[in-house]
Amino acid sequence: MGFNWGLPEQASAEAPAIDLGISVIHWAMVIMFIVWGGYFVYCLIAYRQRPGQRAVYAEPSHTTTIVPEVLVIIFEIVLLAAYAIPKWNEMKLNPPKESEATVVRIVAEQFAWNVHYPGEDGKFGKTDLSHINMNNPVGLDHEDPAAADDVILANEMYVPLGKKVLMYLSSKDVIHDFFVPEFRVKQDIVPGLRIPLWFEPTKLGQYEFVCAQLCGIAHYSMHGDFYVMQPDAYAAWLKNQAES
Repeated sequence: MGFNWGLPEQASAEAPAIDLGISVIHWAMVIMFIVWGGYFVYCLIAYRQRPGQRAVYAEPSHTTTIVPEVLVIIFEIVLLAAYAIPKWNEMKLNPPKESEATVVRIVAEQFAWNVHYPGEDGKFGKTDLSHINMNNPVGLDHEDPAAADDVILANEMYVPLGKKVLMYLSSKDVIHDFFVPEFRVKQDIVPGLRIPLWFEPTKLGQYEFVCAQLCGIAHYSMHGDFYVMQPDAYAAWLKNQAES
Protein backbone atom coordinates (compact mmCIF):
# COMPACT_ATOMS: atom_id res chain seq x y z
CA MET A 1 0.00 0.00 0.00
CA GLY A 2 1.41 3.38 -0.97
CA PHE A 3 1.86 6.39 1.26
CA ASN A 4 -1.04 8.76 1.77
CA TRP A 5 -1.67 11.78 3.95
CA GLY A 6 -4.92 10.49 5.41
CA LEU A 7 -6.06 7.50 7.41
CA PRO A 8 -5.87 3.96 5.97
CA GLU A 9 -8.84 2.77 3.91
CA GLN A 10 -12.03 1.94 5.77
CA ALA A 11 -12.63 -1.81 5.72
CA SER A 12 -15.08 -2.40 8.57
CA ALA A 13 -18.57 -1.28 9.53
CA GLU A 14 -17.14 0.49 12.57
CA ALA A 15 -14.47 2.48 10.72
CA PRO A 16 -16.65 5.43 9.47
CA ALA A 17 -17.90 6.27 12.97
CA ILE A 18 -14.39 6.17 14.41
CA ASP A 19 -13.03 8.32 11.59
CA LEU A 20 -15.84 10.81 12.14
CA GLY A 21 -14.78 11.28 15.75
CA ILE A 22 -11.15 11.71 14.75
CA SER A 23 -12.09 14.26 12.07
CA VAL A 24 -14.35 16.30 14.37
CA ILE A 25 -11.66 16.54 17.06
CA HIS A 26 -8.89 17.38 14.59
CA TRP A 27 -10.92 20.10 12.84
CA ALA A 28 -11.91 21.55 16.20
CA MET A 29 -8.22 21.77 17.14
CA VAL A 30 -7.41 23.39 13.78
CA ILE A 31 -10.12 26.02 14.28
CA MET A 32 -8.99 26.72 17.85
CA PHE A 33 -5.38 27.05 16.69
CA ILE A 34 -6.31 29.49 13.93
CA VAL A 35 -8.59 31.62 16.15
CA TRP A 36 -6.24 31.80 19.13
CA GLY A 37 -3.15 32.14 16.93
CA GLY A 38 -4.78 34.98 15.02
CA TYR A 39 -5.78 36.69 18.25
CA PHE A 40 -2.26 36.42 19.68
CA VAL A 41 -0.76 37.88 16.48
CA TYR A 42 -3.29 40.73 16.60
CA CYS A 43 -2.35 41.50 20.22
CA LEU A 44 1.37 41.46 19.42
CA ILE A 45 0.85 43.99 16.64
CA ALA A 46 -1.85 46.20 18.18
CA TYR A 47 -0.22 46.59 21.61
CA ARG A 48 3.44 46.53 20.62
CA GLN A 49 5.95 49.15 21.63
CA ARG A 50 6.71 51.63 18.84
CA PRO A 51 8.00 55.18 18.49
CA GLY A 52 5.93 57.48 20.69
CA GLN A 53 3.95 54.65 22.29
CA ARG A 54 4.87 52.16 25.00
CA ALA A 55 3.73 48.56 24.96
CA VAL A 56 0.35 48.12 26.67
CA TYR A 57 0.12 45.58 29.48
CA ALA A 58 -3.44 45.16 30.70
CA GLU A 59 -5.47 42.54 32.48
CA PRO A 60 -7.51 40.49 29.97
CA SER A 61 -11.24 41.07 29.95
CA HIS A 62 -13.76 38.41 30.89
CA THR A 63 -14.83 38.26 27.25
CA THR A 64 -11.40 37.08 26.10
CA THR A 65 -10.99 34.50 28.89
CA ILE A 66 -14.30 33.10 30.08
CA VAL A 67 -16.27 33.02 26.81
CA PRO A 68 -13.77 30.82 24.88
CA GLU A 69 -13.51 28.45 27.85
CA VAL A 70 -17.30 28.14 28.06
CA LEU A 71 -17.51 27.45 24.32
CA VAL A 72 -14.88 24.71 24.59
CA ILE A 73 -16.73 23.12 27.54
CA ILE A 74 -20.02 23.17 25.61
CA PHE A 75 -18.32 21.58 22.59
CA GLU A 76 -16.84 18.79 24.74
CA ILE A 77 -20.17 18.08 26.47
CA VAL A 78 -21.98 17.87 23.11
CA LEU A 79 -19.25 15.62 21.69
CA LEU A 80 -19.47 13.27 24.67
CA ALA A 81 -23.27 13.14 24.82
CA ALA A 82 -24.02 12.98 21.10
CA TYR A 83 -21.10 10.89 19.87
CA ALA A 84 -18.59 9.39 22.30
CA ILE A 85 -20.88 7.73 24.85
CA PRO A 86 -23.41 6.29 22.34
CA LYS A 87 -20.65 4.94 20.08
CA TRP A 88 -18.73 3.48 23.03
CA ASN A 89 -21.86 1.66 24.18
CA GLU A 90 -22.47 0.36 20.66
CA MET A 91 -18.91 -0.81 20.00
CA LYS A 92 -17.80 -1.97 23.44
CA LEU A 93 -20.86 -2.97 25.46
CA ASN A 94 -23.10 -4.80 22.95
CA PRO A 95 -21.32 -7.88 21.59
CA PRO A 96 -23.03 -9.92 18.87
CA LYS A 97 -24.50 -13.31 19.65
CA GLU A 98 -22.07 -16.15 19.03
CA SER A 99 -24.68 -17.83 16.80
CA GLU A 100 -24.65 -14.78 14.52
CA ALA A 101 -20.88 -14.24 14.37
CA THR A 102 -17.64 -15.88 13.29
CA VAL A 103 -16.16 -16.81 16.65
CA VAL A 104 -12.39 -17.10 16.98
CA ARG A 105 -9.98 -17.43 19.89
CA ILE A 106 -6.68 -15.58 19.74
CA VAL A 107 -3.87 -16.63 22.07
CA ALA A 108 -0.98 -14.19 21.92
CA GLU A 109 2.55 -15.03 23.00
CA GLN A 110 6.08 -13.76 22.44
CA PHE A 111 6.18 -13.43 19.44
CA ALA A 112 3.29 -15.08 17.61
CA TRP A 113 -0.48 -15.14 17.21
CA ASN A 114 -2.20 -18.50 17.77
CA VAL A 115 -5.61 -18.54 16.08
CA HIS A 116 -8.16 -21.14 17.21
CA TYR A 117 -11.35 -21.90 15.22
CA PRO A 118 -14.11 -24.20 16.54
CA GLY A 119 -14.50 -25.98 13.21
CA GLU A 120 -17.71 -26.80 11.38
CA ASP A 121 -19.52 -27.98 14.54
CA GLY A 122 -19.16 -24.50 16.06
CA LYS A 123 -17.86 -25.93 19.35
CA PHE A 124 -14.42 -25.29 20.75
CA GLY A 125 -12.58 -28.30 22.09
CA LYS A 126 -11.45 -28.15 25.70
CA THR A 127 -8.08 -26.58 26.41
CA ASP A 128 -5.74 -26.94 29.36
CA LEU A 129 -2.37 -25.48 30.27
CA SER A 130 -0.97 -28.97 30.82
CA HIS A 131 -1.41 -29.77 27.10
CA ILE A 132 0.56 -26.78 25.82
CA ASN A 133 3.71 -27.62 23.88
CA MET A 134 5.45 -26.61 20.66
CA ASN A 135 2.98 -28.60 18.54
CA ASN A 136 -0.08 -27.60 20.59
CA PRO A 137 0.27 -23.88 21.34
CA VAL A 138 -3.28 -23.40 22.68
CA GLY A 139 -3.32 -26.55 24.85
CA LEU A 140 -6.12 -28.29 22.93
CA ASP A 141 -7.34 -31.55 24.51
CA HIS A 142 -7.42 -33.95 21.56
CA GLU A 143 -9.36 -36.50 23.62
CA ASP A 144 -12.36 -34.16 23.62
CA PRO A 145 -14.74 -35.06 20.73
CA ALA A 146 -15.46 -31.36 20.13
CA ALA A 147 -11.78 -30.83 19.32
CA ALA A 148 -11.79 -33.20 16.35
CA ASP A 149 -12.57 -30.53 13.76
CA ASP A 150 -10.93 -27.56 15.53
CA VAL A 151 -8.49 -25.53 13.42
CA ILE A 152 -5.29 -24.02 14.82
CA LEU A 153 -3.33 -21.49 12.76
CA ALA A 154 -0.24 -19.43 13.41
CA ASN A 155 -0.24 -15.78 12.34
CA GLU A 156 -3.15 -16.21 9.92
CA MET A 157 -6.84 -15.41 10.15
CA TYR A 158 -9.68 -16.10 7.71
CA VAL A 159 -13.21 -14.68 8.05
CA PRO A 160 -16.26 -14.40 5.76
CA LEU A 161 -17.46 -11.08 4.40
CA GLY A 162 -20.73 -9.62 5.69
CA LYS A 163 -20.66 -11.24 9.12
CA LYS A 164 -19.58 -10.01 12.53
CA VAL A 165 -16.31 -11.37 13.89
CA LEU A 166 -16.30 -12.11 17.62
CA MET A 167 -12.82 -12.67 18.97
CA TYR A 168 -11.77 -13.80 22.44
CA LEU A 169 -8.28 -12.52 23.17
CA SER A 170 -5.86 -13.92 25.76
CA SER A 171 -2.13 -13.89 26.41
CA LYS A 172 0.32 -16.52 27.61
CA ASP A 173 2.95 -14.13 28.89
CA VAL A 174 2.96 -10.32 28.69
CA ILE A 175 0.63 -7.56 27.50
CA HIS A 176 0.10 -7.61 23.74
CA ASP A 177 -2.18 -5.51 21.54
CA PHE A 178 -4.23 -6.69 18.54
CA PHE A 179 -4.34 -4.01 15.84
CA VAL A 180 -5.74 -3.88 12.31
CA PRO A 181 -5.55 -0.26 11.04
CA GLU A 182 -8.04 -0.70 8.17
CA PHE A 183 -10.69 -2.06 10.55
CA ARG A 184 -9.96 0.65 13.17
CA VAL A 185 -9.64 -2.22 15.65
CA LYS A 186 -7.12 -2.02 18.50
CA GLN A 187 -7.33 -3.90 21.79
CA ASP A 188 -4.86 -4.57 24.60
CA ILE A 189 -4.53 -8.23 25.61
CA VAL A 190 -3.82 -8.61 29.33
CA PRO A 191 -2.47 -11.87 30.81
CA GLY A 192 -5.06 -13.63 32.96
CA LEU A 193 -8.04 -12.10 31.16
CA ARG A 194 -10.19 -13.23 28.25
CA ILE A 195 -11.11 -10.04 26.42
CA PRO A 196 -13.86 -9.96 23.77
CA LEU A 197 -13.49 -7.88 20.63
CA TRP A 198 -15.93 -7.62 17.73
CA PHE A 199 -16.20 -5.88 14.38
CA GLU A 200 -17.60 -6.47 10.88
CA PRO A 201 -15.28 -6.49 7.84
CA THR A 202 -16.83 -4.83 4.80
CA LYS A 203 -14.19 -5.32 2.08
CA LEU A 204 -12.64 -8.42 0.59
CA GLY A 205 -8.89 -8.63 0.69
CA GLN A 206 -5.75 -9.29 2.66
CA TYR A 207 -4.86 -7.12 5.65
CA GLU A 208 -2.13 -7.18 8.24
CA PHE A 209 -2.68 -7.52 11.98
CA VAL A 210 0.14 -6.56 14.30
CA CYS A 211 1.04 -6.28 17.95
CA ALA A 212 0.85 -2.59 18.87
CA GLN A 213 2.27 -3.00 22.39
CA LEU A 214 6.02 -3.31 22.91
CA CYS A 215 6.26 -6.89 24.17
CA GLY A 216 9.93 -7.84 23.95
CA ILE A 217 13.01 -8.00 21.81
CA ALA A 218 11.25 -9.53 18.77
CA HIS A 219 8.11 -7.37 19.02
CA TYR A 220 8.72 -6.13 15.46
CA SER A 221 8.13 -9.63 14.07
CA MET A 222 4.76 -10.20 15.75
CA HIS A 223 2.37 -9.75 12.86
CA GLY A 224 0.10 -11.86 10.67
CA ASP A 225 -2.20 -11.91 7.64
CA PHE A 226 -5.93 -11.32 7.90
CA TYR A 227 -8.02 -12.57 4.96
CA VAL A 228 -11.62 -11.48 4.30
CA MET A 229 -13.26 -14.00 1.96
CA GLN A 230 -16.57 -14.60 0.22
CA PRO A 231 -18.82 -16.71 2.51
CA ASP A 232 -18.80 -19.76 0.22
CA ALA A 233 -15.01 -19.60 -0.15
CA TYR A 234 -14.65 -19.35 3.64
CA ALA A 235 -16.95 -22.35 4.19
CA ALA A 236 -14.88 -24.39 1.73
CA TRP A 237 -11.66 -23.30 3.40
CA LEU A 238 -12.94 -24.22 6.87
CA LYS A 239 -14.11 -27.65 5.69
CA ASN A 240 -10.76 -28.31 4.03
CA GLN A 241 -8.88 -27.29 7.16
CA ALA A 242 -10.93 -29.60 9.36
CA GLU A 243 -10.37 -32.54 7.03
CA SER A 244 -6.62 -32.03 6.63
